[in-house]
Amino acid sequence: MGKSKKKADTVFLVCEETGDYNYTARRKPGGEKLKLKKYSPRLRKHTVHLEKKK
Repeated sequence: MGKSKKKADTVFLVCEETGDYNYTARRKPGGEKLKLKKYSPRLRKHTVHLEKKK
């Protein structure tokens, strides 16, 4: 049998201001956590979203 490769993990992008789980993303493990400006439907504006695992 060959070596098993580590697959991409599913992570959630959580709004810093409301704490809502608005987006999901798939990324390889390791490295820095994602920190993106995404649209928050509750606030109806763009806010910073942080990566959080299940």
